[in-house]
Amino acid sequence: MAEEKEKKATPKKEKVADPVGATMDVASQQMIARAQQLGIDTIFDRAESMKPCNIGSQGTCCKNCGMGPCRLPLPKSGIEGEDTRKGLCGATANTIAARNFLRMIAGGAAAHSDHGRTVAEVFLAAARKETDDYQIKDTVKLVKVAESMGIATTVEADGETRDRDLDEVALELAEVALSEWGKPEGELINLKRAPQPLYERWEKLGVLPRNIDREIVDIMHRTHMGVDQDYKNMMMQGTRAALADGWGGSMIATDLQDILFGTPYPLQSEANLGVMKEDHVNIIVHGHEPVLSEMIVAASQSREMLDYAKEKGAKGIQLGGICCTANEILQRHGIPPAGTFLQQELAIITGACEAMVVDVQCVFQNLANVSKCFHTKLITTHPMAKMEQDNVVHIQFDEHYAMEDAKRIVKMAIDNFENRGAEVMIPRQKATQIAGFGVESIQYHLGGTFRGDYYTLNDNIINGRIRGIAGVVGCNNARTRHNEGHIAVVKELIKNDVIVLTTGCNGIACAMEGLLTPEAAGVYCGAGLAEVCETVGIPPVLHMGSCVDNSRILLAATEVVNAGGLGNDISELPVAGSAPEWMSEKAISIGQYFVASGFYTVFGVTFPTSGAPVFQDHLFKDMEKIYGGKWDFEPDPIKHAHKMIAHIDSKRKALGIDKARERVLMDMTDRQKLEA
Repeated sequence: MAEEKEKKATPKKEKVADPVGATMDVASQQMIARAQQLGIDTIFDRAESMKPCNIGSQGTCCKNCGMGPCRLPLPKSGIEGEDTRKGLCGATANTIAARNFLRMIAGGAAAHSDHGRTVAEVFLAAARKETDDYQIKDTVKLVKVAESMGIATTVEADGETRDRDLDEVALELAEVALSEWGKPEGELINLKRAPQPLYERWEKLGVLPRNIDREIVDIMHRTHMGVDQDYKNMMMQGTRAALADGWGGSMIATDLQDILFGTPYPLQSEANLGVMKEDHVNIIVHGHEPVLSEMIVAASQSREMLDYAKEKGAKGIQLGGICCTANEILQRHGIPPAGTFLQQELAIITGACEAMVVDVQCVFQNLANVSKCFHTKLITTHPMAKMEQDNVVHIQFDEHYAMEDAKRIVKMAIDNFENRGAEVMIPRQKATQIAGFGVESIQYHLGGTFRGDYYTLNDNIINGRIRGIAGVVGCNNARTRHNEGHIAVVKELIKNDVIVLTTGCNGIACAMEGLLTPEAAGVYCGAGLAEVCETVGIPPVLHMGSCVDNSRILLAATEVVNAGGLGNDISELPVAGSAPEWMSEKAISIGQYFVASGFYTVFGVTFPTSGAPVFQDHLFKDMEKIYGGKWDFEPDPIKHAHKMIAHIDSKRKALGIDKARERVLMDMTDRQKLEA
């Protein structure tokens, strides 16, 4: 009896991850194994010991009032006849799942759009000349964006039309942009940048966002207990808020960042933990907003800081990134990403990270616990993103003293170099990548400064060399093998001649796998796409930036529509969207604004409405009749890719281009006739 009690008292041994089973990336496998040897738990281990709530993952747990949580699990046998499940107040499974889905949209739209607000506030400070550290770098884009927002860029004087003073244009743009968050009437200006039929569809349906903040507040009100209890009506508001993200806050963020920090153009860099250097001061920036990281780049490259690093025994300063802050400084400066979302702890576990500097979104609180095991300084910088652990340093960033704050952070990292332990283990794995693609640079690659035109892309879709276009984006998810879904989906798409536009952690994953180089086309692509990539000199996977830069994909699709030959709306194009390893509320907001813009959009891993089949059918079937785009779910990455390909093929058939056009060799006379 005593022996039995002793056995029961023995604590259960925590499960740990199999490094190879947890990730396909060899560098990450090495770091997971190292962490386990050192007794440090990582997200990969926690995913083994903590299973997700089955009812919550179905989307049918309601905790929106103090009478709950009310849990409405879907019976294993499914629903036969009428679905009688309901909470204490009578809320159905459809109502509960829709409320939860809307609140995910609201959370995602708030995160992206608050990012945009921060950038707009910094832009306003620069336009008012309140800071010397930020200056407008792309005046061409300044004028273009100003015109798209209805701001005059010329003036009439003495019977002549003259260019308006750019400082005046910048100031008015800053004020107009900021008003998009809270203006009392009207609609978001950028909605008019969508194809005309799409705008008219939104207008007819009554889903044009009024302002960014209002649509998010509206969701929080209508999902309160006892307000909106019609899932179809709720999704109308979900669409408004999502559009306010994609065509509002995110698009403004992308545009103003390009004007302030420079519009990206293709450049070469590297990716993975192997970018860290043992004989350098290693600083990792992590999060999403680039206003601080831009200054960290400048400070780390300054002669003052480089000389100081050498005084402290380092050969230099190596800057790297995690998540979308990584993508922001990659696309403008070539600073290499050290890894994706799931690799943030692993960068510290190398033992070579002097400082990890974080801003907002996707930052693990466990970084504080991991950094205690090493010399790493974990530095928070945003007033809304602090940590409770006492080893975390908070240096609140102020755009009016941007360079001063950045140098203080870099100096702290340099001073920490001498505290590094003897045991450093930096994986050797890293890969070359070409990043920095955008709407403008794609157009340039299609014909140069004067002859660049999206019709070159359209022509290759029409003639069948390119089957279609896929936007593959999003996070990593510890509930599936790290990077495997991303890479399998993308490889299957390009093998079948589908060119891929990527953002976020999918972009970093593709870089780590070597898919972001022109040479990758000859290895992984079908013959048609490989020929186009070789001729134009581009990778088959085009990295378009961070998660707010999904707005670039919206505008690129609009350019394809405007170029002609492939229909009059995004919903008619042979295009599809995908988030193979999503985990964030931001992904749900992105998915909904892509669906509402006419994209067929497939998610992997899990889908948060599976417990409410009627509501899920509304997303997976009815949406297409309403918006031209719809949701879908497929956890198997190969099947996932082939669902996208099947949709692309159906659009090709509808356009009458499902059979490859015969290639005709033309002489100069034929070409002159064609141009005429």
